[in-house]
Amino acid sequence: MEFLGLYHYWVFAILLMVGFYAVVAKRNLIKKLLGLSIFQSAVFLLYITMDKVDGGTAPILQAGARNQVFSNPLPQVLILTAIVVGISTMALGLGIVVRIREEYDSIEEDVIEERDRS
Repeated sequence: MEFLGLYHYWVFAILLMVGFYAVVAKRNLIKKLLGLSIFQSAVFLLYITMDKVDGGTAPILQAGARNQVFSNPLPQVLILTAIVVGISTMALGLGIVVRIREEYDSIEEDVIEERDRS
């Protein structure tokens, strides 16, 4: 049962594969965007769980504090940036889907490809 001790890696792997499957296998554009969002959330989870150090404190230097273990703040900063990029990507993707729906009257890839050929 030792492999269950790092359960967050299992959750990361499962979310990553679910998101990847939705992006690759689904034909509906909204489902693809949701899959991309799940994929991004899995990456966020991986970075956030790598941040915590056992016994670590916030990296704030204080007088008389020596030989302390600090947690790394860099993954949190990267995740904040990634969240903003993820929201922007989702907003742009939804805007494009709305425009495609107006033009082709569908958000299914099969219908769009068929109407594009004819």
